[in-house]
Amino acid sequence: MKSKSKGPVIQRRAQVDGSTTDQRLLDSRGPTDWVHTDPWRVLRIQSEFVEGFGALADLGPAVCVFGSARTPSDHPSYAQGEEVGRKLVEAGFAVITGGGPGAMEAANKGACEAGGLSVGLGIELPFESGLNEWVDVGINFRYFFVRKTMFVKYSQGFVVLPGGLGTLDEMFEALTLAQTQKVSSFPVVLLGTDYWSGLLDWLRGTVLADGKISESDLDRLVLTDDVDEAVALMTESRTTP
Repeated sequence: MKSKSKGPVIQRRAQVDGSTTDQRLLDSRGPTDWVHTDPWRVLRIQSEFVEGFGALADLGPAVCVFGSARTPSDHPSYAQGEEVGRKLVEAGFAVITGGGPGAMEAANKGACEAGGLSVGLGIELPFESGLNEWVDVGINFRYFFVRKTMFVKYSQGFVVLPGGLGTLDEMFEALTLAQTQKVSSFPVVLLGTDYWSGLLDWLRGTVLADGKISESDLDRLVLTDDVDEAVALMTESRTTP
């Protein structure tokens, strides 16, 4: 039976190709679509992890602030975001956001103006144009899952301002990882009782009532309008390297 070893991959019968990896690498006359294939993407993904780990390894205690990119600068949530960023820095934390506009910009601005470390982990999107001006250390990612890993790995808690699908995704990702014990439990604070109460009512009245989650899952969420309470919860759970 015709067969060929190609690194760790075994090819047999009609799947055996007629060239070697080195031959294709060194042949400048070949097609260029190889840079878009999945094996090449693996190296690109790897490079994003390496860059992220390298940039954030010495960050120290940090808290993630999530919220909508669509929050205008004259909205109360923007002012609240600035207050969160400032008070987290005053409590000894670096502040990490998604690096975009709106609520993220507000938290970065508050942290930067308070003299703390303001971090932005951006993502390549068709409708956003890079990191906001208040980011001191910024990384732009191609892949959401790499970016999410950085949020979780380097944060000791999450403060969640009013937001949309992206904010919900980040919040529920954190809750899922804590529920499944993929990460150590950490505080998740929802800032804005008017905004978040309906979601919590649905989780309790429908999801919990139908047995799809446990009471302990809801206990991971703290709902408040008080920035000082949110920061105090982060401080109580703080760990040092």
